[in-house]
Amino acid sequence: MKATGEQPVMPKISVILTSFNHEKYIAETIASILAQTFTDFELIIWDDLSADRSWDIIQGYRDPRIRAFRNEERRRGFYGINRAITEEASSKYIAIHHSDDVWEPNKLELQYAFLESHPHIGAVFSNARAIDENGQPLDDAQHVYANIFNQPNRSRSQWLHHFFYVGNALCHPSVLIRKQCYDDCGLYKPWLPQLGDLDMWMRLCLKHDIHVLPEPLVRFRVRADEANASGNRPETRIRHGNESLILLDNYLHLTDFDQIEQVFPSAIQYRRGANSEPRFALAMTALAEHSVPWHKLFGLRLLYQLLGNPDSAARLWLHYQFDYRDMIHLSGKIETFCDTQNLYPELVAIQNSRSWKLTKPLRWLSLQIQLLSKR
Repeated sequence: MKATGEQPVMPKISVILTSFNHEKYIAETIASILAQTFTDFELIIWDDLSADRSWDIIQGYRDPRIRAFRNEERRRGFYGINRAITEEASSKYIAIHHSDDVWEPNKLELQYAFLESHPHIGAVFSNARAIDENGQPLDDAQHVYANIFNQPNRSRSQWLHHFFYVGNALCHPSVLIRKQCYDDCGLYKPWLPQLGDLDMWMRLCLKHDIHVLPEPLVRFRVRADEANASGNRPETRIRHGNESLILLDNYLHLTDFDQIEQVFPSAIQYRRGANSEPRFALAMTALAEHSVPWHKLFGLRLLYQLLGNPDSAARLWLHYQFDYRDMIHLSGKIETFCDTQNLYPELVAIQNSRSWKLTKPLRWLSLQIQLLSKR
């Protein structure tokens, strides 16, 4: 029996497990947590109103380390993670897990030991082994998830460079992160369901070093028919582009030229000593050759903002000989919404093709039918 006023001993790690419609996998996922060689943890399960038997399976556990919660309406995963972090997690370290993935038994042990011995590191990740629906090694070596998490270690600036030009390469259910990092960097943004983890890693690397263990400590399940939350589907492709533009605002926190140059070494061409303009360098870097549409929109928007301010506009002309006339040229040259230069030759080729010419009468007849139907 505890003495009056004695404080309970807090676990060293809070494991947060998201759950949604994974009745086929969640028992294996929970088993992989409970079988960890490192046992000083609490398990917070947050179910997002699963329509299958997931919640029934969760409620069947009696392990005292488990606390389970369920949303009253569908909220998406980051909502539950945020509430678990702010309202329930009591530990120094937080591990994020998903209900269709599996941990290796020594995951928490290796990562806890690493963070304890490297106090300057904010979060530690690991490599991951891709598995299929049935838990077997993924047999498609060309699949995007086959080797994406096998990453070298990089400095914070190098990671920010990688995120900008390549995208995410860190396995979310592999992370063990100091809870303090969420205090420093903020929580996940539920309005970014596609790239919310990448947004978090960007904000994390703006303030903290990270490390990736080479061991594959997670079995990352690749669902059939692109069923993963990040699967290649029309809505995820559209959302990816929209969210990618929003994420680039994280780079506005690079407030001096040294930071810009560390992340983007090519920006050295825009250094003007004490007169360097970090945001101009960032804009021109984003507009470099082969930029993707969201980079171009981001760069153009920065230039519009700089030229819309009389003070910064004057500095751009004084130190870079760049003014509104250059902006007019760029805005008529840089494609963002439709790459007509690349599209036009394809249209011409189609119009000159034999099949296009042969089907001309059918297209004419179809048009007449449509016109008659509207009368």
